[in-house]
Amino acid sequence: MNTLKLFSKIAIINILFLAFFINSCEKKKETTIISKPIFNKQQVDKYYQLANKYYDNSKYDSAFYYANKIRLEINPISDLDKYATNMFILAASQQIQGDYAGAENSIVESLNILYKIKSHRYLYKFNSMLAGNYNYIREFDNALHSYHTASKYKINNQQDAMNKLNIGHVYKEKREFKKALQILTPLLNNKEIKRNRYYLSGVLNDIGYCNMKLGKANALSYLSKSLKLNSNLDSTADNDYDLTANYYNLYEYYINSNPQKALNYIHLLYQKATEYNNPDDRLIALSLFIKHCKGEELKKYSLDYIRINDSINQARQKAKNYFAKLKYDSKKEKEENLKLKKEKELQQQLEANKNILVAFIIILLILITAFIYYYLVQKNKKEKIQTSYNTEIRIAKKLHDELANEIYQTINFAETHDLSSPEATEKLLENLDAIYSTTRNISRENNFIETGELYETHLKEMITSFSGNTVNIIINNLEEINWNKINSLKKITIYRVIQELLVNMKKHSNSTLVLISFKNQNNNLLINYYDNGVGFDFNLINKKSGLQNIISRITTINGTITFDNNQNKGVKTNIVIPS
Repeated sequence: MNTLKLFSKIAIINILFLAFFINSCEKKKETTIISKPIFNKQQVDKYYQLANKYYDNSKYDSAFYYANKIRLEINPISDLDKYATNMFILAASQQIQGDYAGAENSIVESLNILYKIKSHRYLYKFNSMLAGNYNYIREFDNALHSYHTASKYKINNQQDAMNKLNIGHVYKEKREFKKALQILTPLLNNKEIKRNRYYLSGVLNDIGYCNMKLGKANALSYLSKSLKLNSNLDSTADNDYDLTANYYNLYEYYINSNPQKALNYIHLLYQKATEYNNPDDRLIALSLFIKHCKGEELKKYSLDYIRINDSINQARQKAKNYFAKLKYDSKKEKEENLKLKKEKELQQQLEANKNILVAFIIILLILITAFIYYYLVQKNKKEKIQTSYNTEIRIAKKLHDELANEIYQTINFAETHDLSSPEATEKLLENLDAIYSTTRNISRENNFIETGELYETHLKEMITSFSGNTVNIIINNLEEINWNKINSLKKITIYRVIQELLVNMKKHSNSTLVLISFKNQNNNLLINYYDNGVGFDFNLINKKSGLQNIISRITTINGTITFDNNQNKGVKTNIVIPS
């Protein structure tokens, strides 16, 4: 990299850092002031108790109202448990009312505070809650990421077991049944799972479902054991939810072998969902009735489905609007109060310290910048000298191995043939043209490579320059690659590797067709090269410096390269480069 450009970037970063520091001086005190409550302690305690009371009584809109009122009033450092409980009520109320986007915002807000405090207990709890939120909206990859993040903060064996159960459940929902079984099956011997019948029933149910989908004969045994456990547990909302899951899985198990028994389980699912007022499970049951019924029953269930679905959507939209308005009003009220009460105090406190701190930072940044500049200048000098030396060696080797040999042969031809004859003259011209081509190739192999906006154009020009009357080169999907996301080192490597392959093709393969394709896949850049030439002997690969150079270049950027070679049937090369 050019030293002046790099130094300019460092200078800009220093200026931005200075501006950020000045701005942070203003915000630092503002943050301290914001932490001072606009409610007194008695009011905060009263609202906190009301939030808990309404949440326990399933009045989630009221619970959210009071939890949101004191959301910014509880100091998470001095009163962590109260802060975490209040934010849990806030987010859980949104989840239960179907406002998953709002719940995600509340959970992330809590995590931003908890990461600063480094409370492992609550980091585990809220990351697990965030994972559950993603699971509700079927964003399974995000759910797995959050569960794995939560596992970093587990503080006891029970949480560890529950986290594995949840991860296995997500893989089941993703329909990756074998992977789910690898996680869930060992939990049957886990002490924490075995002592908790609620957890055990969930593990058995998920294992049974996975085995059913994989066509294993023992699926019914697991599903039946899970149903029996849930049927004998005390009736709670969670237990009722698991019973509906049992009924649904057994419906799937019997639908082909015993349709009537399967329909009985749909009735049980609908009955239980109605008992504990779960409209989502009722919709599932109704959709199954619609699928298997006819005539008047089909009409009845369809109307019920439409009615309940419309009711859910209206209620959830109303809840979302309500929660959003409360949050907005609360934030606006607090900001206005703080602005009126603390503006003067903030200005006075800032001015007292800002000038001294800014002067100190400026001096420090100047010294750091000067040191970095000196270091980079010296480093750049050494790199330029080494680069020049390496380039000289490479060019000298090319001149000796390739150009000198052709010149010697041409001189020898001129000395030993009568150049007055047309045949000898034509042969001499061919030799001179070959010398010119070799010289041009050496120049092209060592010239500057554009890595900016024109990279794609230059790469295409380089590739097509190897085509001619005897060689047809086809390029696929080059323009579909976002080259701006690939760093300069990888661009240069790609350019040189393709150039080396084409040089090898031109010299040795006698190809008439070359195909080069580009593709993005799984955050990797895939380059496939094929020519229909004579191929080469893999036993001689270490003796072919060109091929060895290709392997070395790809390895340097953590890529992989494979050669699929059939002698006399061409060369196929697959290159994978991490984006």
